[in-house]
Amino acid sequence: MNIAITGTGAYIPTIITPNENFWHHEFLNSDGSNFQYPNDVIIDKFQAITGIDERRYATNDLNASDLGFLAAQKAIKDAGIDKEQLDYIIFAHNFGDVSYGKCQADTLPSLATRVKHHLRIKNPRCVAYDVLFGCPGWIEGVIQAKAFIKSGLAKKCLVIGGETLSRVVDENDRDSMIYSDGAGATIIEATSNGTGNILGHTSATYANGEAYYLFFGEGYDKSSKNDRRYIKMHGRKIYEFAVTHVPQAMKDCVDDSGVSINDVKKIFIHQANAKMDEAIVKRFYKLYDLEVPEDVVPMNISKLGNNSVATVPILLDMVKSGELENQHINKGDVLIFASVGAGMNINALVYKY
Repeated sequence: MNIAITGTGAYIPTIITPNENFWHHEFLNSDGSNFQYPNDVIIDKFQAITGIDERRYATNDLNASDLGFLAAQKAIKDAGIDKEQLDYIIFAHNFGDVSYGKCQADTLPSLATRVKHHLRIKNPRCVAYDVLFGCPGWIEGVIQAKAFIKSGLAKKCLVIGGETLSRVVDENDRDSMIYSDGAGATIIEATSNGTGNILGHTSATYANGEAYYLFFGEGYDKSSKNDRRYIKMHGRKIYEFAVTHVPQAMKDCVDDSGVSINDVKKIFIHQANAKMDEAIVKRFYKLYDLEVPEDVVPMNISKLGNNSVATVPILLDMVKSGELENQHINKGDVLIFASVGAGMNINALVYKY
């Protein structure tokens, strides 16, 4: 019995927000003082580091669970399954549904339950729950789905990663330019036709000094009287953590899976920061005394930004659908999925397509 990804789907929001939209923002330091550089310099440097030219935001009428539902519909159709046969719906996110213009996250009921409701699934034995695991949440959901199937508790699972980070950003924080909205979904199921198989995986949580590298914090505008909290991060610390720990986690996963590094055709890495992703992959191959192969790392961050748990499943769907130039996957290809995020959490998964 193989455990395979039999269907993928993505919802990419329709509002395109280019870097120019931030020219008139008032960027401040964390203590509320003015930034020493003009916005054009800040934005140019931001683009050079992150690789982001534009990002996508959801329309005001859609929340994270809606994006997840729209992606899930496509994944179910792509897999060609009966939705009533789903045993689990696992929804990875970080902030729940945050309605436009509101500051409170809504997670009651769970986002997975909302998706089940929107899909009109009547089967009560289809269990729906959420996963909060930072940006690696979708990969962790896939790992959990695999465990359910391998143990005999399930045959088919729907795993979603969705977020509307545009609703939890501080407009005075230059890091707000990184974040975006979107959702990706996959069907994970037992197969007997030899197509697709999860070969290995690894996960880790570093929660001592690293626990609050990403956190919910107050806004940078100290003159404001609102008490809202926003997504905040210690960018340099995250970068150093990621390039130190993720390459080794990827190597451990590859070695444990029994495949050769030379068999790896694609690395689907969390679209967090172009330079950071480049450094992670370079260090990963250096552990094998190899150079990075050409076109092994598909990227979409330049157009979509960082939508957290949604980056990897969206990227997979885009490559599978032929939507990225010079990027494709073929039957039998060995793929690596890898991510890092709040926790600080890391995971990696090796998959034979």
